[in-house]
Amino acid sequence: MVVALLPLTLLVGCTSESESELRDWMAQQKSQTFPKVTPLSEPKQFKPENYTEVTEFEPFSIKKLTLALKNDAAQASSNAALLEPELARRKEPLEEFPLDTMALVGSLVRAGQPVALVTVGKLLYQVRLGDHLGQNYGRITKIVETEITLREIVQDAAGEWIERTASLQLQERSK
Repeated sequence: MVVALLPLTLLVGCTSESESELRDWMAQQKSQTFPKVTPLSEPKQFKPENYTEVTEFEPFSIKKLTLALKNDAAQASSNAALLEPELARRKEPLEEFPLDTMALVGSLVRAGQPVALVTVGKLLYQVRLGDHLGQNYGRITKIVETEITLREIVQDAAGEWIERTASLQLQERSK
């Protein structure tokens, strides 16, 4: 039994000696390491500014509100003029589908007028200049062999109705 306790006693003795060496090394490293902290700059002094625009409208005046309302009314009337004809007409069948679900697969000329062939799903449609496509009030303005050009009416980020140009490119079919 004494023989079994002897290695255990030696092991405990080695552990306390290596632990003290480790503590000494850590203390030495701690004393040699100095943190580098850059000092913060002084905060800027706040200097209030005087209001010099005495000749302008006051921010909360009735004149300023009236001017803003007149501008909004003028913008609304121009929006209505752009969108009103589109809302008054009967919708065409191809206006049910988004433009990105359509594919231009060909074009031809009939009676001197260009005609484009457009597929939606598995159905083939013939479209001409002035026909409407897509859900953004798109009207065909130009048909060439490889492309249909459309004028669309969409809302911009501010909610205003604007015109933009869109197109359908000729799509090759893979078999």
